[in-house]
Amino acid sequence: MASPSKTNIVLYTAQTPNGQKVSITFEELGIPYEVKKIDISKNEQKADSFLKINPNGRIPAIVDQTPTPDGKPRNKRVFEGGAILLYLCQKYDPGNNLNYLFDSDEYWEVVEWLVWMQSGVGPMQGQANHFYRYAPEKIEYGIKRYQTETKRLYQVLDDRLGEQSKQGGSGGPWIVGDRMTIADIANFSWINCAAWAGVDVKPFKHISEWVDRINDRPAVKRGLDVPEPFTLKERMKSKEGMEEYAKKASQWIMQGQEADQKKHD
Repeated sequence: MASPSKTNIVLYTAQTPNGQKVSITFEELGIPYEVKKIDISKNEQKADSFLKINPNGRIPAIVDQTPTPDGKPRNKRVFEGGAILLYLCQKYDPGNNLNYLFDSDEYWEVVEWLVWMQSGVGPMQGQANHFYRYAPEKIEYGIKRYQTETKRLYQVLDDRLGEQSKQGGSGGPWIVGDRMTIADIANFSWINCAAWAGVDVKPFKHISEWVDRINDRPAVKRGLDVPEPFTLKERMKSKEGMEEYAKKASQWIMQGQEADQKKHD
């Protein structure tokens, strides 16, 4: 396992929840890394050069050129946020600071909640974002469908954190065991932006406290500001700023969708 002080890793990312969970993990583990911003408003994630790294044309992705422990060269790409988090912990977290010992019960619980986020919270809240903020026409069914499913998933997590609160632990409760793990980071990255999907976290007591605890961590603050300052919450303080941001984002999102439609129709 390589020392975190001797790495050669490039992170390809953008200012999104999916990107933030990876940059937060880098910062929490103290792993040196280089950042290359992918401007998704210009569809750079679909450029041939990036598709060689992630054939799905989505951020985040990494390229790890850290030599192997026996000195051999490495040129390993990893795409999909959940895969990247597992990779970083396996390769560069010898003390299991953000995970647990491989094949322990706790390890597999982390995997469960990480995959749960990847297949549930992220996609459902992402669709809530789309119908609530970006869709060219407001479709009430779509908005309610995905906001409701997001809230249902939040309740699952809130119940879990409530159960965990009975067990104690350092600064917790956390999703698994007695420490913050990549399961917390992955879920936090989306839930921290709940208001953008029109979802209020205040009814979820344990989640609200958990989000505040994670936001207070210095490494999380640094990770949120990659590849550029995290300004979404500030924009939401004014109706004008919020609407201007949503309008600009909607334009390039719909342009990308139209390009995909032409390609695949």
